[in-house]
Amino acid sequence: MKAVVIPVRDVEEVKAKLISRDVLDKSRKIRILEHPDGKFAEIPVTACVDGFEIIEQEEPEFYRAAMSLKEHLDGIIPEDMLARVPSGWQVLGDIVIVTIPEELQSYREAIARKLLEINPRCRCVLQDFGIKGTFREPDREVIIGEDTETIQKEHGCSFKLDATKIMYSKGNLAERKRMSKLGSGEVVVDMFAGIGYFSIPLAVHGKPKKVYSIELNPVSYNYLLENIRLNHLEGVVEAINGDCGEVAPQGVADRVIMGYVGTTHHYLDKGIGAIRKEGGMLHYHETTPESLVFDRPIQRIKDAASALGRDAEISGCHRIKKYSPGVWHVVVDAYIK
Repeated sequence: MKAVVIPVRDVEEVKAKLISRDVLDKSRKIRILEHPDGKFAEIPVTACVDGFEIIEQEEPEFYRAAMSLKEHLDGIIPEDMLARVPSGWQVLGDIVIVTIPEELQSYREAIARKLLEINPRCRCVLQDFGIKGTFREPDREVIIGEDTETIQKEHGCSFKLDATKIMYSKGNLAERKRMSKLGSGEVVVDMFAGIGYFSIPLAVHGKPKKVYSIELNPVSYNYLLENIRLNHLEGVVEAINGDCGEVAPQGVADRVIMGYVGTTHHYLDKGIGAIRKEGGMLHYHETTPESLVFDRPIQRIKDAASALGRDAEISGCHRIKKYSPGVWHVVVDAYIK
């Protein structure tokens, strides 16, 4: 159990060096020691490091590994069923969302109580059964708790939603952050805006001139209005309740976001038509079979642009996440001339 001994003032600098050399022992704690010559630190390492004083720690202090949900339920759920205990779950604001196998349904309240112990800031647990309906709403049921409305904070933005009625994918976080860096001084049309997944961070961080956020689902639209107020964006984001094929502003945008998957290609003419005649950027989302990434979405954009007498110059292709076995959620960036 080796450790590097250094003055306390040098801890952060030396720790960074040890991490870069891949010799920091993360299972043990850094120990601070009082000495007549001042305070010193013992930084645990996995091997000898040239240029530093090395000691053998007599009584090392270890970090206590967090117990898994399975370990929390040991003795509550029969041993032969523990392997079916969920290994992961989603936390939205102060709500835990979990999928529980059919054979563990009689233990779902015990599972929920342990999840609240593991996530002490949460107050409600929902069981997830998948997606339903035309608007792809979540099918969820309360196990413990009452109020299913919460506020999810992300990247300096606040999103209010009802977790039993609204989907919120954390797998799209990188794309939301990417969009938040764009749009300075621009007019943006966000088709399929939902509760403001792209509109809100873009408006908060990108500093656009105007964002038109279009959403058909009345529940999502009401939360979109709420989130515009919550993030103080009344003068920037204009929410429009309706079908993108009918209400998308035409010929006004410097940038268009088509952040929906499934039937998005049916709206490409309206998305491209929203871009001003001088040109602008299109961010087109699609779920695409592995064998057609990125050929199909690129061809669809080019065909739709050509049908409108315009050109499309592809400037970027991005894989967002695996949507299902053999299918990718992708985004293609295209400059429409």
